[in-house]
Amino acid sequence: MHPTPSGLKIKLQHYCGAEIAMGPGKADLLEAIAREGSISGAGRALGMSYRRAWLLVDAMNRCWTEPLVATSTGAPTGAGARLTPFGEDVLAGYRQLQHSAEQACAVAPGSRLIAGLRAEPLVPQRAG
Repeated sequence: MHPTPSGLKIKLQHYCGAEIAMGPGKADLLEAIAREGSISGAGRALGMSYRRAWLLVDAMNRCWTEPLVATSTGAPTGAGARLTPFGEDVLAGYRQLQHSAEQACAVAPGSRLIAGLRAEPLVPQRAG
């Protein structure tokens, strides 16, 4: 999630014990898997190693009641990965939650607090 026009950044994470079950990076990885059709392709598209991408997928699949990503190896159609219907639902729900949080930031009572926020910090002054 990028900073909102108000300068506020909210990072939403769902936890499963101490493990992050879903967050912005994992949601991006799921979208890349859906687009690329493989974990390795998704990792490349996001600039991460296959091992890192696989570990994130493994964590997600262990944290939810159903797998979010299904893989196939050596099938007649070839190896690959796809989001399960449950994975598609979790991703859509997470993106909706992000959108709702962004909308809430735009009208939040704390927006008065942010009204005095500078776009960029002042240059530090040297001690005299």
